[in-house]
Amino acid sequence: MASRAEIAAAIVRADPAFRAVVANAGLPPTRRPAPVSQRFDALIRSITFQLLATAAANTIHARVIDAIGCTVTPEAIIAAGAEALKGAGLNRAKSEAMVSLAEHVVRGDVRLADHGRLSDAEIVKELTVVKGVGPWTVQMYLMHTLGRRDVWPIGDYGVRVGWSLIHSLPDTISQKELTVAGDPLAGLRSDVAWYCWQAVHFSRATK
Repeated sequence: MASRAEIAAAIVRADPAFRAVVANAGLPPTRRPAPVSQRFDALIRSITFQLLATAAANTIHARVIDAIGCTVTPEAIIAAGAEALKGAGLNRAKSEAMVSLAEHVVRGDVRLADHGRLSDAEIVKELTVVKGVGPWTVQMYLMHTLGRRDVWPIGDYGVRVGWSLIHSLPDTISQKELTVAGDPLAGLRSDVAWYCWQAVHFSRATK
């Protein structure tokens, strides 16, 4: 397995436009699979964060935890119900997605304990059967919870903006264009996405 320094160097070799952001941001994060006991909570958190700024999402997620009154588990989400979750600040689609995910886990349709052995594509297929759980939610789970190194979230606006900043593009790159642009970085794309997010942070900090 490549070290973080080797990954950063490989990204710059494959695309020298990343040299400055790699120098400024430092090494990419360590990626290790989370224990099975943390995977459901991570998915619930990803649902909360869909299309929300980080600060707002953190506030709402804390309210979700308060609403269920305990650790985030499938049983606790089902017991709380969609209306209680909606009262915590979620919209109806997200609250219903959380309950549906919990039900899928309890029934065994979503096999969190098996995810360490499944491919990215198999996990995407399994989880996106749940209404309200889309590719972005699963990609964040793959990257941050399962520690997968080659996830390419082309639908993430921050990744698109960051890529465009790094490459000095006049307009934000489209999802279709980003799909192709990322091909030379295959195997490294979770960390490429991370550097794109860092580019956005640096840009905002200088304004």
